[in-house]
Amino acid sequence: FHGIISREQADEILAGVEGAYILRESQRQPGCYTLALRFGNQTLNYRLFYDGKHFVGEKRFESIHDLVTDGLITLYIETKASEYISKMTTNPIYEHIGYATLLREKVSRRLSRTKNESRKASVTSEENTPVEKITSLVRRAALTQNDNQFNYEKAHNFKVHTFRGPHWCEYCANFMWGLIAQGVRCSDCGLNVHKQCSKYVPNDCQPDLKRIKRVYCCDLTTLVKAHNTQRPMVVDSCIREIEARGLKSEGLYRVSGFTEHIEDVKMAFDRDGDKADISANIYPDINIIAGALKLYFRDLPIPVITYDTYSKFIEAAKISNPDERLEAIHEVLMLLPAAHYETLRYLMIHLKKVTLHEKENFMNAENLGIVFGPTLMRPPEDSTLATLNDMRYQKLIVQILIENEDVLF
Repeated sequence: FHGIISREQADEILAGVEGAYILRESQRQPGCYTLALRFGNQTLNYRLFYDGKHFVGEKRFESIHDLVTDGLITLYIETKASEYISKMTTNPIYEHIGYATLLREKVSRRLSRTKNESRKASVTSEENTPVEKITSLVRRAALTQNDNQFNYEKAHNFKVHTFRGPHWCEYCANFMWGLIAQGVRCSDCGLNVHKQCSKYVPNDCQPDLKRIKRVYCCDLTTLVKAHNTQRPMVVDSCIREIEARGLKSEGLYRVSGFTEHIEDVKMAFDRDGDKADISANIYPDINIIAGALKLYFRDLPIPVITYDTYSKFIEAAKISNPDERLEAIHEVLMLLPAAHYETLRYLMIHLKKVTLHEKENFMNAENLGIVFGPTLMRPPEDSTLATLNDMRYQKLIVQILIENEDVLF
């Protein structure tokens, strides 16, 4: 550290010593620090930020020496191999292991599906494709060939990652350079790629059950793909139990079960998955099971009616003409991700059955709309005012979905 010195003075100190560096305090902004680094016969100056560890952008370093070492590696590779780096993604190994073929078939199927056809998930069988043995691609390619996989599209959940020891990108098969944060890893399936390569990876994530730690609070599409089910197993299990012994229960879904028992059901699903025992022997009060189902929907990070479609549903609900309103709602339903659509469709079929026992349970479509409106759809911005203003439309949307389930789905 050389105290408060100018850029010119730093340049003189470092002159002729490639890879040398010093720290200096800014003359113009005291208290701000700069790293002066000699590379390529010139002195490069970088502003330093500190929060207990020195870091630049997404990379965090325990020492300035590590920061400089990583910086020199990056500078050298970007200078000496810039042309090669720009071509890395043009002929990726990813294209040769079945992923691209699978994606094209998914897209063509989606385009050929008319808006009036059912959006039920289809199970497809893919022919086996020769797979090159490179890192974990063997395992992941085998997953995509699985005859039982439901073809829900899912984007990878990439997060910056530090790899220990040499690693190669699973998209372009090139070396991942640097000391730390050399690339990104999908936290759902474990795919390792360069950050720049992640922009080109298709939405073909196949989550690994070993990486999915819980059932509640887990992204809906991630959960169904990890468990290879058409819908979240929580939804299937709870609805099956409710229809077996609770359709005539007075105030079904309106009457609350004991909170601690509902939490027990949640923990059972998180711990045991589809093996969770929610039978009458364990939970005789059906309102506990109904409460656990509502809690699952409330805990979703992205609601069943997604943030992206929320405003479109609200606008559709405001249309006064019933036929036009129904058509508008149907159009927005087509925008939902496939797993969300299938889950909503199945739930509405169930709620329609609930209304058929209105004489016993006193729950009609309007009452269920009041209960499920805020549960299935939430405004993107966390605004109490927006939520209050939209509540009647949320109720109306669910009411219409229940009453017209056979037409809309």
